[in-house]
Parts: sequence; structure tokens; C-alpha cells
Amino acid sequence: MQVFSLFEHSPSIELVISKLEQDGVDKEKIFVVPIDESDESVKVFDSIHDSDGFSFFDKAMALATAFGVVGTSVGFKLQWGPIVWGIITALFGFLLGFFWDMLIIKFTKNGNRPERKILPLIILIVECEKAQVKQIETIVKENKAIGFSTPLIKN
Repeated sequence: MQVFSLFEHSPSIELVISKLEQDGVDKEKIFVVPIDESDESVKVFDSIHDSDGFSFFDKAMALATAFGVVGTSVGFKLQWGPIVWGIITALFGFLLGFFWDMLIIKFTKNGNRPERKILPLIILIVECEKAQVKQIETIVKENKAIGFSTPLIKN
């Protein structure tokens, strides 16, 4: 069996390795794979997978909906009709919400937020017997592992 675990680059990985060796795991069965640190910082702008905590489109879409509904209702009494006035007011609401968020970010402390850095990571792979898996998982959990896994094998 193999136990895979993921760690940030820290002294805790050394502690895990020394505890594994003390518990009888051979050095030849412990593999450490460092992942190179990326030189680029992550710039996130309203991505579906990651978010930097700021969304320019949430408030804009809410205001576009609200203004569009009101504009459509009022448009029944105006010359161009409800569809045209609904589109015009929805566009106005969207732009109002978007620029509102832009101004909030520009003139508050949130505008000076640091860019997120990708931390260097280390993958620890331990080959062991099936009976040792629980013991190794316990050691890994106790020493700040980001995550761990054992491959599923059907017998």
C-alpha cells in the first residue's frame, strides 16, 4: 500500500519523517517530492474556480435586475415601450453596481490588498503494509498535513 500526503514547506515534514522512521518504516520506503514554487503571483478576477474575495458582478447583476424590473414596469407608460426601457434601465443598473464596486475597492483599504502567493508544497509518499496505514495516517494528521490519501484497491 502507499499513503500519499501533502504538506506545506515547513519543519513538520521533518517531524513526520523522523516519527515514521522511529515507528519502523524503512528510509527506502519514504519518498519526498518537493513541488517547485511558482514565480508568478495568482491574479484572480471573478473566476469560478478561485476567488480573491471581491466580486464586481454580484452587486452589478442585482442592481441590473432591480432596475430592469422597475424600468419595464414604468416602460408601459412611456413611448418606447417596456422592453426598450427594461433593457436601458438594466444596463444603467449594471453599470451603477459595477462602478460602485470599483470605487469602493479604489478608495478603501481593500484596494491595496496583496496578491496571493502560491506556497511551495511537498508530497510525501510512504510505502507500507496494509496494517500500518492507520498508524501512518495518524502520524500525518498530527503533523499538519494539508491532506492525505490511500489508493483504492479492489480485491
